Amino acid sequence: MSQASPDPELFDKIVNLSKRRGIVFQSAEIYGGFRSTYDYGPVGVLLLRNVKEQWWRSMVQMRHDVVGLDAAILSPPQVWEASGHLSNFSDPLVDCTNCNNRFRLDKLDDPDVCPNCEAKKSFTEPRAFNLMFKTHAGPVEGAGHEVYLRPETAQGMFVDFMNVLNTSRKKPPFGIAQIGKSFRNEITPGNFVFRTREFEQMEMEYFVPPDESGEWYEYWKAERMAWYLDLGMPEDAIRLREHDADELSHYSSGTADVEYLFPWGWDELEGVANRGDYDLTQHANHSGERIEYFDQHANERWVPHVIEPAAGATRTAFAFLLAAYDEETVNDETRTVLRLDPRLAPYKVAVLPLSKKDTLTPTAHEVFDLVKGNWMSDYDETQSIGKRYARADEIGTPFCVTVDFDTLEDRAVTVRHRDTREQDRVAIDQLVAYLSERLPN
Repeated sequence: MSQASPDPELFDKIVNLSKRRGIVFQSAEIYGGFRSTYDYGPVGVLLLRNVKEQWWRSMVQMRHDVVGLDAAILSPPQVWEASGHLSNFSDPLVDCTNCNNRFRLDKLDDPDVCPNCEAKKSFTEPRAFNLMFKTHAGPVEGAGHEVYLRPETAQGMFVDFMNVLNTSRKKPPFGIAQIGKSFRNEITPGNFVFRTREFEQMEMEYFVPPDESGEWYEYWKAERMAWYLDLGMPEDAIRLREHDADELSHYSSGTADVEYLFPWGWDELEGVANRGDYDLTQHANHSGERIEYFDQHANERWVPHVIEPAAGATRTAFAFLLAAYDEETVNDETRTVLRLDPRLAPYKVAVLPLSKKDTLTPTAHEVFDLVKGNWMSDYDETQSIGKRYARADEIGTPFCVTVDFDTLEDRAVTVRHRDTREQDRVAIDQLVAYLSERLPN
């Protein structure tokens, strides 16, 4: 299989499209913006929601062996002491003594040259910088009131393991899935929404008998790669990279990253890790509580091993945007279209009355009322029909339904396909059935 090449120009095109079409805005822009924070606009919030819903559908809804959880964002220090985050969750930080900028040492192209001022040998000695966000609970500040914003969603699933085990009546192998916000005080956030200090994760902890961890590790690597490909990631722009031995965490017997070819090169979308029994054992030791599974058939207790697929929802949505972006020449003009899988498209259907005249409006609203209960739909009556088609193409809407003056006579509408621009005449009373055949769940 041939490999694609990075396209640096695509980055700026996506950033511009995101602002122009309401996908992503710079947070607090009227105050000059707040670095590394972004707001998802009317279109972006739908795309992000669809990415998360497709993950949840495949990981929870379509399986009998995975249940959901929504754990708290704030946690006491004991959780993060047990997990190792307080002592080990850090990046190497260096300062340039010439320009006073700070950098993450392991992300520098040349550890001897400052990327900002190009000074040589100007960096301080690296020091560990903990990425945890700390705050205080209650009206009094002090060590006894310190709490942390979670840097990952995983620990809530480990801490609640016994609660879920006892209430869900599941037994290993089974999983706990969660989607939620995480926070990391990154030294060098960047590349638009790819690396930010506030982001969303889609994580699942799959608890297995110790002697089955290897086969389940292989299973989840294949499952997660298949998910991206099924939703339209091109095969030559996505890969599974196994970590070398010197990259592995001390508790991991295997970790692999699902990587996408971003405009700056290959980078991580998701990690799949065989974490062994480290997490449950750590929390059992620090809490003094028994965290284990009692196998009634074998009459023995054991600590499950954990396979963890952990994906970034925000960077995954970004990657799908990049993968879907396309330009083509139509009638000597450049047409921009997001060829998103319909399951990810922010709007599935756009209802477009040919004119804003009162004679068409009632029928157009009738058509909109028909489709809006089945799919997220848009209603647009401003500007020419050609410009409205262009807007729909740029945000990836699979079908546009045009209500014209003939509709008043034949009770039919024109359905335009995003990717081919082909048009079909469909009776209004057959429209839902027509679209249902072409819009997958």
